[in-house]
Order: sequence, then C-alpha cells, then structure tokens
Amino acid sequence: MKKLALLLAFVCTSCEYLKEEADMVVVNANIYTVDSDFSKAEAFAVKNGKFIAVGTSEEIREIYTSDQIVDADGRTITPGLIDAHCHFYGLGLTQQVVDLVGSTSYAEVLERVQQFQNEQQKEFIIGRGWDQNDWEVKEFPTKKELDSIFPETPVALERVDGHAYLVNQAAFDKAGVKWDTEVVGGEIVKNEFGNTGVLIDNPMSLIDAVIPAPTLEAKVQALKDAERLCLNYGLTTVNDAGLNRSTIELIDSLQQNGELSIRVYAMISNTPENLEHYLYKGPVKTEKLNVRSVKVYGDGALGSRGAALKVPYSDQTGHYGAMVTPTDEIADLARRISISEFQMNTHAIGDSANAFVLRTYDNVLKGKEDRRWKIEHAQVIETSDFDYFKNGIIPSIQPTHATSDMYWAKDRLGKERVKGAYAYKTLLDKAGIVALGTDFPVEQVSPFLTFYAAVTRKDSDGYPDAGFQIKDVLSREEALKGMTIWAAYSNFEENEKGSIEIGKFADFTIFDKDLMKVEADEIPTIMADQTYVGGVVR
Repeated sequence: MKKLALLLAFVCTSCEYLKEEADMVVVNANIYTVDSDFSKAEAFAVKNGKFIAVGTSEEIREIYTSDQIVDADGRTITPGLIDAHCHFYGLGLTQQVVDLVGSTSYAEVLERVQQFQNEQQKEFIIGRGWDQNDWEVKEFPTKKELDSIFPETPVALERVDGHAYLVNQAAFDKAGVKWDTEVVGGEIVKNEFGNTGVLIDNPMSLIDAVIPAPTLEAKVQALKDAERLCLNYGLTTVNDAGLNRSTIELIDSLQQNGELSIRVYAMISNTPENLEHYLYKGPVKTEKLNVRSVKVYGDGALGSRGAALKVPYSDQTGHYGAMVTPTDEIADLARRISISEFQMNTHAIGDSANAFVLRTYDNVLKGKEDRRWKIEHAQVIETSDFDYFKNGIIPSIQPTHATSDMYWAKDRLGKERVKGAYAYKTLLDKAGIVALGTDFPVEQVSPFLTFYAAVTRKDSDGYPDAGFQIKDVLSREEALKGMTIWAAYSNFEENEKGSIEIGKFADFTIFDKDLMKVEADEIPTIMADQTYVGGVVR
C-alpha cells in the first residue's frame, strides 16, 4: 500500500509538471463572457496580461496550473466595464474644488462655498455641481449674494452640466466682462440691473481665461484621484470626452511609468493647436492609451436651455438655445476629419443640433466605410431624423440623463417633443449598437446606476413606478453589451477588449451580486469586489 501511495503521488506530481503555467487561473465563477453568443463560463486562465483559455473549472484546472489561483466562490464576473462618455480628468479636478452636487437651495450653495473658503483660503474660488432644477425656486441664481460675501475674491461656480457658470463681480472684473460684452454661441444673462452673474456656454471661456491653471502636481493628483474612483466601481476603460495635448501626454507618461493603470480612450478637444498636432501626427495607440477621435460641441445643454431646438422652448417663449460651434465650422471640421483616420464625436442635445450634425455626417461620410462617428448624447431627436443612425453612426448615450432630467424635461420640450427624447431603445434598433456612459462628473461615477437607469428607466429612488417613457427601456443583455463590447467597438477596440475571450486583455470585474439576475431595485447597491486590468488587481 505504501508503494502504491508513493506511485500515485509521483503520477499526480508528473501531471502538474505537464500542465501549462499561467500567471493566473480563476475558477468557480459565474462568468458572462459577452462574446458573440453571450455565452457563460466558469473559469479562465491569464498569461502576459491576456486571456489564454476560457471554459469550465474542470477544463481549466486540467490544463493549467498557476501560483495564483482565484476561487471566485460563485461570484459574478464580466469583462471590465467601459464608460463610453465621461470627463475623467475633470472628475479628478472636481476633487480639488467646492462640491456643490446635491445642493437643495442657493443658500446651501453659499454655505458650502463659505465653508470651503474658510478652510482653503483660495485666491480664486472654484466650485462645481449646482443645479437650479433641484431647488424649490427653479430659477438661475444671481451674483448679488456672492458679491456681498466675496467682494474682492473672484468666484466661479460651474453648473452640474458644465454648460453654465455663476460668477461674482470680482470674477467679471478680472476677466474684463462689462454689461455690454457679447459672445456668440451662448449668453451672458442680464436683468434690469445688468449682468446677473450667469454665463451660458461660450461666454464661459472669458472666465476660464483668468482662472489659475492647476499645477503639475495638482494635475497628477487629479488623474490619480479619478482612477481610484473609477477602479473602485469596476471601470477598466474610460472615454474622456475632451482633452488637450498636454493632459494626454501626461496620461501617457503616467501610464508608461506604471503610475496610472486604467485604460483611456482620449477624444482631443476641438482647438486649432490640438487639431494641427494630432491630425498631422495621426492616431496614437498604446496598450493603455488610444487617441483617435475629436470631441466637438454642437450645442449646449437642456438644463440650462442651451440645447439648440427646432422650435422654441416650451417654458421660455422665443428661446431656441444655440449652437456652441457655428454650423459652417462643424461642416468644415467634418470634411477635414473625414480625410484623416480620426473619428468625429459631436455633442448634440437638441433636435436642431442633432439634425444638423446627422446630416453633416451623412454627407461627408458617403463612400467611406467603417468610420464609426458618434453622436455624444443624442438626446432630443425628431422622428424623421432617427433613420440617419442606420448608416453606421453610433449613439453614445448616458441612461442616467433620462432619469435625472425627467422631472423637468417635459417643461422644456412639451408633451409631444419629449417623446423623441432619451429614446435609447429606438436608437439601438436603428443603429444596431449603443455605447453607454455616465458623463461623470455631470452624473455619478457608478456604472451600476447607468445599468439600473437603462433597464428600469427609474431614478435611484425607484421613481416612477412604471418607468420614464418605458418603451425605450433596454434589456440587461443590451445594457451590459453597451458597457462592454459595444463600447469597445465604438472605440475600434473590439478585438482587444469588451469580452472575455482568448487573446483579449484580461480586464475583468468581480461583483458581489449577479447584475443579470438580481432584483432590479438591488442593482444600484451592487459593488465591484475586485477590478483587474491586464490580469492584475487594481
């Protein structure tokens, strides 16, 4: 018996030697691979940062051995989540300013600003996140109170959507803004006493010009803070919708030095300097950085009545909103980008802006294959314009916008026009895919809120019971694809990420609950237990 035991031990040891060595083996998991069949698996093996095998736990154990074997204990795993539209660098910068998100009144805004300044003693006070639609008095504030509290210190408080500022007179004086200053593509809001302190869209650049630029140390910290927040939610790739060359090069440097792990799909901001450099240079591609698109602003935002509409706002007579970038410039830019390798990703909220951008895309892309140009937001669309999405144009949409805006969207648009707004299922049916994001820090970072809004059309409080315009709800499978493989496809990256398949980056997320089966009202509470980028837990 002793000899037999020794022989069996020798045979088993020999079997281990015959197995292929992997850097990591994950077994006993509930895996949604998001491959072309949306198949399930139990296990996979990873080597050199990529998946080398996917199958059952028995199959993987039989072939592979590793010093790192992870027993998932039945937990759910999906491909690493992709946020298809966000402001990654901007999220980091907001950690360094007054947080005004969730303020329920202008008085609370003022209180938060005072408390911040008492602690920080800034020479120029910056804040972000107020939304008058969340206040009892749903009107733009004025600078009167800011002038009283901060008569000499400039203050600039950015609205939650990033399309309006509230500033004090000290900021106006520093920027040289007078009562008769005019800027095309937006508005310096006035009343009978002069400038109210609110600037919408393009005039904001006058204030931007005098806000102190962050130091290199502050920029690095912002990127690291943003990465920490994103990885904690299971995000492994973020699409930053508008970056300048200097920030892109800083991201690349930090990634190359191992100081930043998250993958970034960078849309370059539409400036002459960025265009001259990147359109001449061509796309930049590493394992963690992809620079091959231009972010263009079509119009403003609906919440600040800056979105360009075909007929006036229902709650403001004679007001149509405005194009931030003139239509002739958008057309010229589209022609210029169309002869490059770059993708054009245009912010379009109102039905007028969407109609113009869609027609422009359709015109310049005739005869050009597989360009994958995107409409960022695709928020309000007239019925006759939906068919443009059949021609390879990708809707890049943010489900939580629907559930944040539903309280006042009908006021802005009227009961008929609002039916063509936030029409995610209609867009999917026309385009064949949708890429899902959050637009953080406009909305919260959590991809679980994105998923929940997409599949229920409700806010985090479960309102409304029947869902907002429920005809445009997405299935759970569609929502997960929109946050993984379809988002990857929209970035020309479907062959390297977006699903758990052999040869792709081992980017994956382990969850504490099964997001495909858990009760709908539990989805917002899901947590990412672990996030892996290239097979390494981050």
